[in-house]
Amino acid sequence: MDTHELSIPPPVTIVSVAAWRDRFLKTERALPEEVAVALTYDRVTFAVMMATPSDLEDFALGFSLSEGIIESPEDITAFELAVLPVGVECRMTLVPARRHALEARRRRIAGPVGCGLCGIDSLAEAVRPPPSVVSNLLLSAQEIAGALLRLAELQTLNHATRAVHAAAFFSASDGAMAVREDVGRHNALDKLIGAVRREGRSGADGVVLLTSRVSIELVQKTAMLGAGILVAVSVPSARAVRDSQAAGITLIAVARQDGFEVFTHPERITEACGPYRAGG
Repeated sequence: MDTHELSIPPPVTIVSVAAWRDRFLKTERALPEEVAVALTYDRVTFAVMMATPSDLEDFALGFSLSEGIIESPEDITAFELAVLPVGVECRMTLVPARRHALEARRRRIAGPVGCGLCGIDSLAEAVRPPPSVVSNLLLSAQEIAGALLRLAELQTLNHATRAVHAAAFFSASDGAMAVREDVGRHNALDKLIGAVRREGRSGADGVVLLTSRVSIELVQKTAMLGAGILVAVSVPSARAVRDSQAAGITLIAVARQDGFEVFTHPERITEACGPYRAGG
């Protein structure tokens, strides 16, 4: 088959189902797509992930940044999406100075829905400490609650399918919010990191919001972006809390309509009457 005739599949597919509602009814359901996405550098495959086929250039860039393969978007001199019968290749060309970083980090990852640790054969690599984050950003509890409400409104793919994760970046200075979605929570965050850096924004000036639980890999990726505040709707792992504390990240989780819990570095969160106070 001529690969030039192929196109990236849509992120949503409509399927017919027989639904049981006291009796069988013929209906339709929107399902999120997932395809095999190969991330290649200088035509050598580094990782293969299952991902939602949208915002793939952001995904490739964000993955490259969060994995430490590149330091800035300019380290990728060429990018091409190649649609193949079995999936999609994100083909990237690196500046020569970054090829040593690629060799230092080279491994093959093959796992379902963006499992961030699949295929890693080094225990030390899996639990590598995140870099330290420096951010002077202060936010009120009300601003965080408002950002969570906006995120829910902007999850267009999840509105259609009720089956994908979202990652968002809320910029406190101008109120802008970038949102990326994917069947994989790691992929959603990588897409977001790529989008933020492509816009030239600093991670230290905003908040990362996740619709998933927080595990060590998501803390690592947030630290690589340089964001000082990470908010999630679900419960974090104990390791994620320890790593957030060590990295200087304010970790907020169990974020719901009735409030949230601050696990680390609460000094960045303020109330109407002033900064957070223990026991207050």
